[in-house]
Amino acid sequence: MASKKNATDRYASRGVSSSKEEVHAAVDKLDRGLFPNAFCKITKDYLTGSKSKCNVIHSDGSGTKSIIAYLYFKETNDASVFRGISQDSIVMNIDDLLCIGALEGIVISNTVNRNAVNFPAKALAELIGGAEDFTNKLCKLGVKTYSGGGETADVGDLTGSVVVDSCAVAVLDRKKVLMPDGIDAGLSIVGLASFGKAKYEDFENSGIGSNGLTSARHDMLSPYYRKKYPETYDANTPKSLVYCGPYKLEDKLPESDMTVGEALLSPTRTYAPVIAKIVKKHPKLIKGIIHCSGGGQTKCMRFGKSVHFIKDNLFTPPPIFRAIQRASKTSTAEMYKVYNMGHRMEIYCKPSDAQKVIDIAKSFGIEAKIVGRTEPSKRKDGKNHLTLSANGEEIKYVQS
Repeated sequence: MASKKNATDRYASRGVSSSKEEVHAAVDKLDRGLFPNAFCKITKDYLTGSKSKCNVIHSDGSGTKSIIAYLYFKETNDASVFRGISQDSIVMNIDDLLCIGALEGIVISNTVNRNAVNFPAKALAELIGGAEDFTNKLCKLGVKTYSGGGETADVGDLTGSVVVDSCAVAVLDRKKVLMPDGIDAGLSIVGLASFGKAKYEDFENSGIGSNGLTSARHDMLSPYYRKKYPETYDANTPKSLVYCGPYKLEDKLPESDMTVGEALLSPTRTYAPVIAKIVKKHPKLIKGIIHCSGGGQTKCMRFGKSVHFIKDNLFTPPPIFRAIQRASKTSTAEMYKVYNMGHRMEIYCKPSDAQKVIDIAKSFGIEAKIVGRTEPSKRKDGKNHLTLSANGEEIKYVQS
């Protein structure tokens, strides 16, 4: 049974900052690079010295999703589950880079921090092999991504299981950088679904992505895992917040054909083939791209100036998010701030161009639709703000 603490308190007690305001406050004081408003920091070309090019170095990872894979592996002895974790880590980098138009010449380096006693060689081999296979797959899908090796660190004092991160490096033509500066009033917001089965995916996707998995893991999974795998959580976390959910990994997910484990471990979808085709066919169509990862559906407020984002035609949340909300008793407002809730990529374009984006997404088997629009900010201070309609509620958020 989930604790009655509110969502923010629950996150904090588990060592997680849901808003990351302190992170943004620290980073916002730093030099923001050549294009200060870009989705990722872009620097001048230190790598080749070209005045017409620029560099991007981006880091991200699979987060605590790797712990769910660890639980699955320990229960089933199926190490292939870590191939999906490799994809999660890479996609969290690649799909951020899509937002600035990086589609070729991307070099990926992967870092595996493991407890060598608990995380054996065969699991490590699947992680490394999965990363190589996925970068090769991206190349075939039209996004030229290459392996740059990586590092495996045995850090048993830091983790009882495994942590998987990646770093992506690319050299871009300055003239081809996509900027969110075009996000202004009068645009349509086209959402690309995070669920279903894209033509380039092997299995149906639950839509979970790689955000909010600490909460999902503890609020969904049963005390069985707390007792059996103490290496997978911080002993200082209140026991009432550790694996306090109703499910085991093999249980059927309500309203779905997936098990709970399959849904939580669905590899994060990449939208790379879709964005590559849009950029190739309609290079001037895109006014901005937002990857709804950290911050969920509120991420958009960090981009554009004096914009009122209105999202009033959202996808019905997939079963995995409905199950997380029921188990955790998290408010609808907080759910949309943490999870993608049905679409993880947004294309901002003129209303007359929206159908072109939708058609390209659907050509890859991905549902897409106009989920909202932009209007001038109604606030006296000119701050960006968001009005979101979901679950019968109208929820308002303001840029921090």
